[in-house]
Amino acid sequence: MMTLNHTGVSHTVFRLLGIPGLEDQHIWISIPFFISYAIALFGNSLVICIILTKRNLHEPMYLFLCMLAGADIVLSTCTVPQALAIFWFNAGEISLDRCITQFFISHSTFMSESGILLVMAFDRYIAICFPLRYTTILTHTLIGKIGITIFLRSYCTIFPIVFLLKRLNFCKNNIIPHTFCEHIGLAKYACNDIRVNIWYGLFVLMSTVVLDALLIFVSYVLILHAVFHMSSQDSRHKALNTCGSHVCIIILFYGPAFFTILTQRFGRHIPPHIHILLANVCILAPPMLNPIIYGIKTKQIREQVAHIFFPKQK
Repeated sequence: MMTLNHTGVSHTVFRLLGIPGLEDQHIWISIPFFISYAIALFGNSLVICIILTKRNLHEPMYLFLCMLAGADIVLSTCTVPQALAIFWFNAGEISLDRCITQFFISHSTFMSESGILLVMAFDRYIAICFPLRYTTILTHTLIGKIGITIFLRSYCTIFPIVFLLKRLNFCKNNIIPHTFCEHIGLAKYACNDIRVNIWYGLFVLMSTVVLDALLIFVSYVLILHAVFHMSSQDSRHKALNTCGSHVCIIILFYGPAFFTILTQRFGRHIPPHIHILLANVCILAPPMLNPIIYGIKTKQIREQVAHIFFPKQK
């Protein structure tokens, strides 16, 4: 569908193509997508249920992990089912409002995950550097306020982009070579000047995800400084071990994201389907692997999972 206004024709319905150049492989590509999504749903739901039902896991680290698992479910659910519909049924038609809604949820959730990883780094810093004051500093009230602040920050920074997109007239094209809607990926089909969109998008990226990554780096510099000043080698090993799963998740989250940004900015000769696949890795990999990493690396969660699936074993 199209609407007419004083500037001409503006598309109100778009078509997502999936992964351009690999249309004949969509059925095969859908298999890892479906498996990853199923693992993400099951794994993160299990983590949330375990943490919420076990009072001994109502500690700051596990409550932040519960937030991360919830964000993982939302992030994968708002994008992967759409991709599977394209792969299986060629159902890529999407309205402008739905496209903007999908963008808003996926981008704000991605930003929320970045904020959660930052507070998890702060949690590890308090636990290692101020162990005696850990529970008095990170009270349940403060954790609740931190959670609300993280989500409000994400929604408030992304919300203006909704209006920046709604003001545009999409008269160039309505075919989007992607599996989900993105800000600039949608804005580039407008006939209007989109420099405000580009600069505000860059500001949002720098003031949230990039700033979070820098603060996480600073946190771990302080943590390592404190660890290597511990007198006992056993204490050093124990402190580093508590950070292992968090570091793995940080690398898994920021690694593909920054690599995708770099390839989009400087990889002009990289085929389009590589860009699309990398963008999907950012959406698929963290939600799928986060519960697996914490399940393997965290003794308390590992024991609870074993108790659920093997109740008769001690």
